[in-house]
Amino acid sequence: MELRGCGTALVTPFGQDGSIDEAALRNLVAWQVESDIDFLVPCGTTGETPTLSHDEWLHVIDLTIEVAAGRVPIVAGATSNSTHDAVEKAKEVAARPGVNAILTASPYYNKPTQEGQYRHFRAIAEAVDKPLILYNVPGRTGANLEPATLARLAEVPNIAGVKEASGNMTQIAEVCSAVPEHFLVFSGDDAITLPVIALGGVGIISVASNEIPREMAEMTRAALNNDWDAARKLQRKYLPLMQANFIESNPLPVKAVLAMMGKIEEVYRLPLLPMRRDTRSKLQRIATDAGLITKPASPAAEVVDFYIYESWLAGPHKIVVHRSSCGQCNHGKGRPAGHEANHARWHGPYVTLAEARTTAQQMTGVLIRSECKCI
Repeated sequence: MELRGCGTALVTPFGQDGSIDEAALRNLVAWQVESDIDFLVPCGTTGETPTLSHDEWLHVIDLTIEVAAGRVPIVAGATSNSTHDAVEKAKEVAARPGVNAILTASPYYNKPTQEGQYRHFRAIAEAVDKPLILYNVPGRTGANLEPATLARLAEVPNIAGVKEASGNMTQIAEVCSAVPEHFLVFSGDDAITLPVIALGGVGIISVASNEIPREMAEMTRAALNNDWDAARKLQRKYLPLMQANFIESNPLPVKAVLAMMGKIEEVYRLPLLPMRRDTRSKLQRIATDAGLITKPASPAAEVVDFYIYESWLAGPHKIVVHRSSCGQCNHGKGRPAGHEANHARWHGPYVTLAEARTTAQQMTGVLIRSECKCI
């Protein structure tokens, strides 16, 4: 297994009843593989894993393995803030033949010390025979995995790499300098994939590749092959989308875009809720500019012409000029209450107001000429 390039941190599609949408998940995985993604990561943070039951967690991983069918590596997420539970989850998922590696995050909420994190990850690594990718995301876990601790963990058998999502480029530079060359450093943020690769990283575990798998894979490969012009071109084009995916908590924006693309239903599990209207509108504009969805067609402007209403019921002839869009006119089909067809008629349509007015002035036998307030 060569684990490098772009891996997608898969969303977990849900149906309207809140259950896992198996058809949507299958289609999403198939599309990812067909788009030449390098590997897949089911049941990470983007997959709303904290809301999945134990059976659902395994089911999502199994479905991903089944559809991928060995065409790309599978890095299965298995995290807990209890070391004992994390070990058991890792052992369970490591028993899956289709799992190539395990992604496990720092214990969340507990805020362990550096030594506590070291022992936590070492315990997991010693319990399984599959490579471990550590996940440092202090913004979510409350615990930063420091470069010195990571250097110690890199010496533990089975610990093969790290997904670095601290967002701190200085720290990531220190990580790349502290670990052995064979140790895999993945960016955990789409927007800084290129600088992480420039420092010695081997790729990205991506949110944006849910939406643009081929483009993210091409950008990452270009950087790894030192084709920086091509990599920067793709980076510039899709940077607004990468940033917009975090305009609200992940995975709200990415699931919203996938729903706009018709890939999934936009359903979340509490405590996550649909995006606010203002941020959704901004996200839709960015997705449209990126070419992911078609710009909504502007409603065709209604053709407005003009009509003259002539009536002679119980008195002298009267005429009134109307716009065709006027409710009383209704394109020459309206009939005011009490007016009979044999005592009134419409003239027109006239293309311009000037034409209607000229015609009205030239009509003979008319005592009262007026214009509707719609004019």
